[in-house]
Amino acid sequence: MSADDGLPPLREVIDRHGLAAKKSLGQNFLFDLNLTRRIARAAAPFGDCTIVEIGPGPGGLTRALLMEGAPRVVAIERDERALAALAEIEAAYPGRLTVISGDAMTVDWPSLVQGPAKIVANLPYNIGTPLLTGWLTQGAWPPWFSSLTLMFQKEVAERIAARPGSEHFGRLSVLCQWRCSVHKLFDVHRSAFTPPPKVTSSIVQLVPKEPEIACDVKVLERVTAAAFGQRRKMLRQSLREVFATPEEVLTRLGIAPTARAEELAVNDFARLAVAAKASS
Repeated sequence: MSADDGLPPLREVIDRHGLAAKKSLGQNFLFDLNLTRRIARAAAPFGDCTIVEIGPGPGGLTRALLMEGAPRVVAIERDERALAALAEIEAAYPGRLTVISGDAMTVDWPSLVQGPAKIVANLPYNIGTPLLTGWLTQGAWPPWFSSLTLMFQKEVAERIAARPGSEHFGRLSVLCQWRCSVHKLFDVHRSAFTPPPKVTSSIVQLVPKEPEIACDVKVLERVTAAAFGQRRKMLRQSLREVFATPEEVLTRLGIAPTARAEELAVNDFARLAVAAKASS
């Protein structure tokens, strides 16, 4: 479809630059600017924020962010084939778009932007979860960004937003909800992409918060890895690799030793992490 930003339709851009999506890079392109603008609006208001985008490809979401008023966008693109197409957007929005050719998995994020920032991205499926866990575990807290508005496979989005007792509730749920307010916003049907992925996608928004119970994030990860690594077992068994006497610790914290990991609240895991740190 055509846009009102004066730039060519995305299909034309992709054809002209030979930008067939690469499976090895987890690429699935969004052509519908109505949809990408909806994603951009979900991340608003932008205020004076720098928007960080990962894997812009031909720039569908990049254009939407700029059209919706993002004052500055920093886009990180690993695929050198896309740089020429992104340069055209850069020229159309002087001073508002900076394209960095590089791998998002190796970026020093806090040094990337000065001042307030938000991350908005249609994440490549193959690096979405590692990027998210990196943002939530590396560096100081509160972090350098004020919100994350991200697209994942629907299954991953459900794990991020799952509540205790759900079959999707797990390590990722605990980490995300301990450090952020989490909202699953809307689904994106596979037909919206080129090429269509095999699964539905979902937009999730995470807003950092001060955890209700402070603990060492690395210890929390160790506790959840043990608890959910053997999720069919009772906690008095699965937490043996964390505590010498797990039944005693669980009883002291008011957690049933016979409970299973998915039955606990997020704060229960934080309390267990505090206890694990104290006993180490």
